[in-house]
Amino acid sequence: MKYEIVNLRDHPELKETAAAWFHAKWGIPLEVYLDSIEQCITGRSPVPQWYTSMADGRIIGGLGVIENDFHNRKDLAPNVCAVYVEEDCRRRGIAGRLLNHACRDMAEQGTGTLYLLTDHTSFYERYGWEFFCMALGDGESAPSRMYRRRTEGGKSYD
Repeated sequence: MKYEIVNLRDHPELKETAAAWFHAKWGIPLEVYLDSIEQCITGRSPVPQWYTSMADGRIIGGLGVIENDFHNRKDLAPNVCAVYVEEDCRRRGIAGRLLNHACRDMAEQGTGTLYLLTDHTSFYERYGWEFFCMALGDGESAPSRMYRRRTEGGKSYD
Protein backbone atom coordinates (compact mmCIF):
# COMPACT_ATOMS: atom_id res chain seq x y z
CA MET A 1 0.00 0.00 0.00
CA LYS A 2 1.36 3.39 -0.96
CA TYR A 3 0.67 6.24 1.42
CA GLU A 4 2.24 9.48 2.54
CA ILE A 5 2.46 11.17 5.92
CA VAL A 6 1.17 14.73 5.87
CA ASN A 7 1.87 17.53 8.34
CA LEU A 8 -1.47 19.33 8.56
CA ARG A 9 0.30 22.67 9.10
CA ASP A 10 1.42 22.35 5.47
CA HIS A 11 -2.04 21.36 4.21
CA PRO A 12 -4.68 23.74 5.57
CA GLU A 13 -7.09 22.47 2.92
CA LEU A 14 -7.36 19.22 4.94
CA LYS A 15 -8.40 20.95 8.17
CA GLU A 16 -12.14 20.15 8.06
CA THR A 17 -11.66 16.65 6.68
CA ALA A 18 -9.04 15.76 9.29
CA ALA A 19 -11.02 17.28 12.16
CA ALA A 20 -14.10 15.27 11.13
CA TRP A 21 -12.00 12.09 10.83
CA PHE A 22 -10.45 12.47 14.31
CA HIS A 23 -13.86 13.38 15.78
CA ALA A 24 -15.39 10.22 14.28
CA LYS A 25 -12.64 8.05 15.78
CA TRP A 26 -12.48 9.53 19.29
CA GLY A 27 -15.78 11.32 19.95
CA ILE A 28 -14.08 14.51 21.12
CA PRO A 29 -16.16 17.50 19.92
CA LEU A 30 -15.45 18.50 16.34
CA GLU A 31 -14.84 22.10 17.42
CA VAL A 32 -11.96 20.98 19.65
CA TYR A 33 -10.20 19.37 16.69
CA LEU A 34 -10.95 22.32 14.39
CA ASP A 35 -9.48 24.76 16.91
CA SER A 36 -6.39 22.65 17.59
CA ILE A 37 -5.69 22.04 13.90
CA GLU A 38 -6.14 25.77 13.22
CA GLN A 39 -3.55 26.51 15.94
CA CYS A 40 -1.24 23.99 14.25
CA ILE A 41 -1.71 25.65 10.86
CA THR A 42 -1.09 29.18 12.13
CA GLY A 43 2.17 27.92 13.66
CA ARG A 44 2.48 30.20 16.63
CA SER A 45 4.21 27.46 18.64
CA PRO A 46 5.42 23.88 18.11
CA VAL A 47 2.37 22.51 19.95
CA PRO A 48 -0.20 21.52 18.79
CA GLN A 49 0.77 19.53 15.71
CA TRP A 50 -1.36 17.13 13.68
CA TYR A 51 -0.35 14.44 11.19
CA THR A 52 -2.25 12.10 8.88
CA SER A 53 -1.39 9.19 6.64
CA MET A 54 -3.03 9.58 3.26
CA ALA A 55 -3.65 6.94 0.60
CA ASP A 56 -5.48 7.84 -2.61
CA GLY A 57 -6.95 10.96 -1.01
CA ARG A 58 -8.25 9.03 2.01
CA ILE A 59 -7.07 9.47 5.60
CA ILE A 60 -5.97 6.04 6.78
CA GLY A 61 -4.25 7.05 10.00
CA GLY A 62 -3.41 9.98 12.16
CA LEU A 63 -2.20 11.40 15.44
CA GLY A 64 -1.67 14.69 17.18
CA VAL A 65 0.73 16.32 19.61
CA ILE A 66 -1.02 18.45 22.25
CA GLU A 67 -0.08 19.86 25.66
CA ASN A 68 -2.11 17.38 27.72
CA ASP A 69 -4.08 14.32 26.67
CA PHE A 70 -6.76 14.53 29.38
CA HIS A 71 -4.77 13.24 32.36
CA ASN A 72 -3.66 14.39 35.82
CA ARG A 73 0.07 14.70 35.05
CA LYS A 74 0.06 18.22 33.61
CA ASP A 75 3.84 18.35 34.15
CA LEU A 76 4.36 15.66 31.48
CA ALA A 77 4.01 17.54 28.21
CA PRO A 78 3.60 17.60 25.30
CA ASN A 79 1.55 14.46 24.63
CA VAL A 80 1.01 12.35 21.55
CA CYS A 81 -2.73 11.80 21.25
CA ALA A 82 -5.45 10.33 19.06
CA VAL A 83 -3.25 7.63 17.50
CA TYR A 84 -5.47 5.70 15.12
CA VAL A 85 -5.12 3.62 11.96
CA GLU A 86 -8.13 2.40 9.99
CA GLU A 87 -8.81 -1.28 10.64
CA ASP A 88 -8.34 -2.29 7.00
CA CYS A 89 -4.87 -0.68 7.03
CA ARG A 90 -3.47 -2.07 10.27
CA ARG A 91 -0.42 -4.31 10.65
CA ARG A 92 1.47 -2.45 7.91
CA GLY A 93 3.64 -0.23 10.09
CA ILE A 94 1.57 2.90 9.51
CA ALA A 95 1.22 3.77 13.20
CA GLY A 96 4.94 3.28 13.72
CA ARG A 97 5.81 5.53 10.79
CA LEU A 98 3.40 8.18 12.06
CA LEU A 99 4.93 8.01 15.54
CA ASN A 100 8.47 8.24 14.22
CA HIS A 101 7.55 11.07 11.87
CA ALA A 102 5.96 13.06 14.70
CA CYS A 103 9.00 12.49 16.92
CA ARG A 104 11.41 13.65 14.21
CA ASP A 105 9.26 16.67 13.41
CA MET A 106 8.95 17.66 17.06
CA ALA A 107 12.71 17.24 17.55
CA GLU A 108 13.30 19.60 14.62
CA GLN A 109 11.07 22.12 16.39
CA GLY A 110 13.08 21.82 19.61
CA THR A 111 10.89 19.45 21.61
CA GLY A 112 13.18 16.95 23.34
CA THR A 113 10.64 14.60 24.95
CA LEU A 114 7.13 13.45 24.16
CA TYR A 115 4.66 11.59 26.40
CA LEU A 116 1.80 9.26 25.56
CA LEU A 117 -1.02 7.87 27.74
CA THR A 118 -2.42 4.47 26.78
CA ASP A 119 -3.89 1.21 27.99
CA HIS A 120 -1.83 -0.70 25.41
CA THR A 121 1.18 -2.71 26.51
CA SER A 122 4.15 -3.64 24.30
CA PHE A 123 2.96 -1.82 21.16
CA TYR A 124 4.74 1.47 21.78
CA GLU A 125 7.94 -0.14 23.05
CA ARG A 126 8.70 -1.46 19.58
CA TYR A 127 8.95 2.15 18.38
CA GLY A 128 11.35 3.32 21.07
CA TRP A 129 8.86 4.46 23.71
CA GLU A 130 9.62 3.56 27.33
CA PHE A 131 7.20 3.07 30.19
CA PHE A 132 7.52 6.08 32.49
CA CYS A 133 4.77 5.98 35.13
CA MET A 134 1.08 5.46 35.74
CA ALA A 135 -1.27 8.44 35.29
CA LEU A 136 -4.95 8.91 35.85
CA GLY A 137 -6.99 9.92 32.84
CA ASP A 138 -9.66 12.57 33.38
CA GLY A 139 -12.85 10.86 34.53
CA GLU A 140 -11.14 7.46 34.82
CA SER A 141 -11.18 5.32 37.97
CA ALA A 142 -8.01 3.36 37.20
CA PRO A 143 -4.64 4.70 36.04
CA SER A 144 -3.20 4.07 32.58
CA ARG A 145 0.36 3.66 31.35
CA MET A 146 2.35 6.81 30.57
CA TYR A 147 5.14 6.37 28.05
CA ARG A 148 8.01 8.69 27.23
CA ARG A 149 10.11 9.08 24.10
CA ARG A 150 13.15 11.31 23.90
CA THR A 151 13.27 12.89 20.47
CA GLU A 152 16.70 14.53 20.45
CA GLY A 153 18.31 14.21 17.07
CA GLY A 154 15.13 12.82 15.53
CA LYS A 155 16.35 9.27 16.20
CA SER A 156 14.27 6.77 14.26
CA TYR A 157 13.21 3.30 15.33
CA ASP A 158 11.92 2.22 11.91
